[in-house]
Amino acid sequence: MKKFGFLALLLLLLVLVHPGTGYAGSAETHINLDGNDLKISKEAQVQIVNGSVMVPLRLVTEQLGYTVKWDNVTKTATIEQKGTTLKLIVNNAMAEASGKQVKLDNPPFLSGNTTLVPLRFVGEQTGTTVGWDNVTKTVYLTSPVPEIGGSEPEITVPDTSVTAPSDNGSNGNTTTDGNTSTAAVTNLSFIDNKLIIAMNGSVTPNVFTMTDKDRIVVDLPYTSFGDSFHQNLSVGKNQSGQLTITEYPNVSTIRYSLFSSSPSTIRIVIDLNSANNYSVTNANDGLIIVDLNGTSTTPPATTVPEVPVTTPPPSSGNTDKKIIVIDAGHGGKDPGTGSNRKEKDFTLPTALKIAELLKKEPNIEVVLTRSDDTYPTLQDRSNLANKVKADLFISVHANSIPVGSKSNPSGTETYYTRKDSLLFAQTVHKYLTVATGLQDRGVRQANYHVTRETKMPAILLECGYLSNTKDEALLFTVDVQNRIAEAVVLGIKEYLGR
Repeated sequence: MKKFGFLALLLLLLVLVHPGTGYAGSAETHINLDGNDLKISKEAQVQIVNGSVMVPLRLVTEQLGYTVKWDNVTKTATIEQKGTTLKLIVNNAMAEASGKQVKLDNPPFLSGNTTLVPLRFVGEQTGTTVGWDNVTKTVYLTSPVPEIGGSEPEITVPDTSVTAPSDNGSNGNTTTDGNTSTAAVTNLSFIDNKLIIAMNGSVTPNVFTMTDKDRIVVDLPYTSFGDSFHQNLSVGKNQSGQLTITEYPNVSTIRYSLFSSSPSTIRIVIDLNSANNYSVTNANDGLIIVDLNGTSTTPPATTVPEVPVTTPPPSSGNTDKKIIVIDAGHGGKDPGTGSNRKEKDFTLPTALKIAELLKKEPNIEVVLTRSDDTYPTLQDRSNLANKVKADLFISVHANSIPVGSKSNPSGTETYYTRKDSLLFAQTVHKYLTVATGLQDRGVRQANYHVTRETKMPAILLECGYLSNTKDEALLFTVDVQNRIAEAVVLGIKEYLGR
C-alpha cells in the first residue's frame, strides 16, 4: 500500500482566507473525504480550468491538523511538517516541494477569498487517493493508511483482496524472483474513450475488473516505466501518478503505479462511475488498447467487418427538406489530439466547408454544432441534433496515437454505433477514402457518445492520423479539406437518393 502522503496533504492547506479577486464560481460541486461530504461555500466550488480539476483543499487540511504560514505580500503559502516544506504562490505555475521545483497543470488562483489548486497535483505528490466524478461533480479524497508489511506500492485501496488472473501464472510468466523487466511503458493517454498504452517490448497484459468499486485493472508484468514516460507524465516519489478525466462521464481517473518490484509490474487502473464493457487489443506492435466503446468484454477487439447492404436508401422521390447536422469535433478548451497542430484546427474549417457545400443544395438544411473556436459538450452536440430532429448527423475528427509509440498508423476510418447508421457510414466512407488518398482502414463500430445518443443515422469520421506526419501534412491543406467536404456531400446525396 502507499505510504502516508505528506506533500499533497499539505497542499490541502492552500485554501486560505485572504483578499483578492478570483475566478467566477462554478455550479454546485461536492468534496467527499473518506466517505464524508464536506460543506463548500459558494466561492469555494470546484472548478475546471483548461481541462484541469481545481479544488479548494482547506476543507480537508483543517481536519488533518497541518500548519501553514501565509505571506499576504508575496501571496505565498509555506506549509511545514516534520522538516518537509512546501511552498506555493498564487498565479505561479511552479511549486516548491522540499527544495525541488514542481510544475503544476495550472497555477493556484483566488476565487473570492479561496485559493484553488490542481487536483492532479495532489494525486501525484501523495498517497492520498483522488478522483473526480464528472456526472455528480464530486471530488473524492481517500486518506492513505500507513503501510503494514510488504514492499509493493499499490494504487488506492488494497487491490490484493481480489486475486488477479496473473497471480497463478496464467500469463505464462511464472518467475517471481528478481525485478527484471523486459518491457517499458513509454506513454499513456485516454482518447476517444480508449486507454492507449504505448510500449517498448512485448508483454501480455492481464486485464480484469473489480466490482467492489467499478474498475478495470491492467497489469503489465515484467514491465517498468521507460525514460520517455517520465518526460511525458508525472511519476511521484511513490512511483505512481494519474490522469484526471473530465470529458467522459463514466470515467473519473486513470491511475498508474509500480505495483510490484519483484517482478517489476506496472498496474494501470481505470476508475469508473459504473460498470462498463471493454475490449482489449494487443498486436505486440507497441500499442495496447483498452476500448470502452465496444459491447464485448472478450479480448481481443476486432474490427467489425463490412456487412452487405440490406436496407435500401430513402426514396429518391422524397422532396422534403432534410436537416443535416455537421459537428466539428473538439474546440475551445478541448484542442483534441495532435502535437504540432491541433485536431480542432482541422475539424472546424473542414466542417465549415461541408456546410457551405450543403447550403447550395435546395432540399437540405444544414445545422452546425459550432461555427467558431468554442466547446459544446458531447451532450450539447447530441441534444442539438435531437432537438432540431435532424435526419443525419456527421462528426468530423482526426485520429492520433501516443508519443513514443513504435506504431505509426495512417489512414481513414468511419465509425457508427447503431445498425441504422451502417449504410450511411458505408456510403460516406467510400467517397472519403478516395478524397484523402490515405489507407482505407474500414468502417468500424464503436460506442461514441455522439453516434449513440443521437436519434438519427449518425457517423464519426476519422479522416487521418495527426500522429503521422504524412497524414497531418495532407489534412491541413485546403485542397484536401475541400476534397473531404465534397466527398461527404456526395455521400450524403447518394444516401438520400439525390
